[in-house]
Amino acid sequence: MNPVLKPVLGRRQLIVGGLAGGAAAVGLSACSGGESSGSAEGTTLQFYLSGDANQGGGYQHMATKYEEETGVRIEIVDVANDDLQTRLRNAALANDLPALARPGGFDPQWKDACRDLSEIAEASGAMTDLSVIDESGAVLSLPSDVTAVGLFLNKTLFDEAGESFPQSEDEIWTWDEFVATVQRVQEATETSYGMVMDRTSHRLKAFLYEFGSNSFIAEGDEYQTNENTKPALEYFYSLNDDSFMPRSVWLSDGDPNALFKSGDVVSYLSGSWQIADFEENIADFEWVSVYLPMQPVRATNFGNAANIVVFEGDQSDAAYDFVSWLYQPENYTELSETSGFLPAVEGLEITYENNQEFFQLYNDEIAACDPIAGEVKAQELEFQAEGLQLEGDPLRDEVVKYLNDEQDVDATIQNIKDQLTQSLSSIR
Repeated sequence: MNPVLKPVLGRRQLIVGGLAGGAAAVGLSACSGGESSGSAEGTTLQFYLSGDANQGGGYQHMATKYEEETGVRIEIVDVANDDLQTRLRNAALANDLPALARPGGFDPQWKDACRDLSEIAEASGAMTDLSVIDESGAVLSLPSDVTAVGLFLNKTLFDEAGESFPQSEDEIWTWDEFVATVQRVQEATETSYGMVMDRTSHRLKAFLYEFGSNSFIAEGDEYQTNENTKPALEYFYSLNDDSFMPRSVWLSDGDPNALFKSGDVVSYLSGSWQIADFEENIADFEWVSVYLPMQPVRATNFGNAANIVVFEGDQSDAAYDFVSWLYQPENYTELSETSGFLPAVEGLEITYENNQEFFQLYNDEIAACDPIAGEVKAQELEFQAEGLQLEGDPLRDEVVKYLNDEQDVDATIQNIKDQLTQSLSSIR
């Protein structure tokens, strides 16, 4: 029998930082709250989200179950992640928002149309330190799940090369040790690439933290970073050499997930959400999730994977009822087990059908994570709640320019700081 996985204690302490006070000071307004008046059988509710199929189809599974119990149909509209925010923004401008959604962030165009979910949050034990909360205490979002950056290996290649990997927290690699080991595996097995890494700042922040960087964090009216950011970015540049790492991923949107699944890559820096996908879709080799390297800091990047929001409108009550049902302990447990979610509800016992040890590994990583990850996340949520507006993703976009030799590392760091600092003017 698989062991029972309990949520990590300390997530709230790590993440909340200054968020409780900051979120409480945000000048948002929910249009209504409280209990709904009941769902009407035969209603169809549109639910915009991204990536459900890749995570085991958990929301579709729960939508089917809800329709069987209530007669209310939840139409899952699975939108590409890069397009979801734009689609919701356009829908808000057209006064045509769906009944509910699971976006990765908040947008000034629609955040004031969100319904108060305070009573659901209180009844369910949802981690409201990962919610957007207005000055009156209205909870405008619920975290859908907790996610964390992690490392996957092609175990078949490691076995073929006769190389070992960390199987306990006492054996964690440094980045130098990890790279050297993967290069030996790559050479022994004649594999094309040693590593791929998702082209996102979320993954890159974990990498920076592990080198002792504080990434980029606002101090007063300006964003700053520390002296460890430059050598970390230089190290990352050295890895993107079209031998250890394919430049196509970060420079031309190559698909790291597909590359790893091909079996021609030794390792993949991605995250906990991949476990369900790999379990379902990798059959040609054995894979494992292992502890992240550190140099010298042990850190991941974690937080709410996305937000559950209910929009005001004719279907608001019916959507509210569905979310209330979804966050009931037995239903949210089923969702987490189906999708392979790290739960964003306190006090649940999650037993996964497969790969229990890998989910526990992620919980261990979060529990041991350096506090900087929580501090940066808390500030991001606070600014997001206040309506911070960013053009693109300065960290990712400027690093891409650096990797493409369009600018040096010093210009890259300065450009990131300047763009993030400029964004503060949208809320101050």
